[in-house]
Amino acid sequence: MSVNTRRILVVGPAWVGDMVMSQSLIGVLQQQFQDAQIDMLAPGWSLPLVARMPGVHKGIAMPLGHGEFGWSVRKKLGVELRESHYHQAIVLPRSLKAALVPFHARIPLRTGYLGEHRFLLLNDIRRMDKQRLNTTQKRYSALGLPKNAALPAELPAPRLSIDADKARQLRTKWLPGANTIAAIVALMPGAEFGPAKQWPLAHFRELAKSLCEAGHQIVILGSEKERLLGDTIAVGLGQRARNLCGKTKLVDAVDLLSLAAAAVSNDSGLMHVAAAVNTPVVAIYGSSSPYFTPPLAANARVIYKGLGCSPCFKRTCPLGHTRCLYEILPVEVDEAVNSLLAESAKPGSA
Repeated sequence: MSVNTRRILVVGPAWVGDMVMSQSLIGVLQQQFQDAQIDMLAPGWSLPLVARMPGVHKGIAMPLGHGEFGWSVRKKLGVELRESHYHQAIVLPRSLKAALVPFHARIPLRTGYLGEHRFLLLNDIRRMDKQRLNTTQKRYSALGLPKNAALPAELPAPRLSIDADKARQLRTKWLPGANTIAAIVALMPGAEFGPAKQWPLAHFRELAKSLCEAGHQIVILGSEKERLLGDTIAVGLGQRARNLCGKTKLVDAVDLLSLAAAAVSNDSGLMHVAAAVNTPVVAIYGSSSPYFTPPLAANARVIYKGLGCSPCFKRTCPLGHTRCLYEILPVEVDEAVNSLLAESAKPGSA
């Protein structure tokens, strides 16, 4: 590596979806500095995902949990990183604590948005123009450009690399009969943020039943927290519906989603993973906005009612009815899935 190589440390976000979207920033940095070494400081759980992000040289574990301040731990890590001689740090979270490691690492250029009195910690402070930077992807990507620079007409879409051998192993282990099935359709019923982003389980169940009756293989993905959700959806559907919630790692979901002909998801981290492996996805929005965090793929269908009370961005419905999700009927989602399946079956489609 050349002594003139620009070394950049990106302090990554704490949510799966945000982590995936931050890959657009990596692409922008590569466009600016073609030989850059870009490292990502990220939560330990996310490092296998970071390893699938093209353009990232290495992931560095943040040895603290979400919300922990841990000043002495952050200082110690910053001191250790001084020997890496980074030229720039880009801090994506807007908290004060997120800027501590680059400060203690004595990185000369420390870039981030104004937030939580970080004037002494950052020296390239940006003010966020929420009208111009109206999506998370744009907000992250803008930090990779000089201050006040215009965004490219087209931003790099997030992409995650696929381990083809691991995908085959996962298919053999979990979906042994899928070769005779019309298509694999992934369902992701969870949403870490809260129930106001979760399409009703009864709707997911009805959709799964319809897809199984059409001859498709259903695979339900999520963490251990979603295991009961998956059980509720899969009950009575036999081997046509496999609940893998809590049985696989996050990085396994990358490879499993690459096998799917379509995916149905709430606005969640796995929705962004599906888009990043180019799996056609039906994205269901309730309390959040598809204009702010859309699935960043051309082969996506967004279903959003846009009621007068939405988006509210609340964890639970403040009105107690969650109509924004209940009014999205299974038949509507089923039609969107079938449309994607038919499109992907056309000659010449990816």
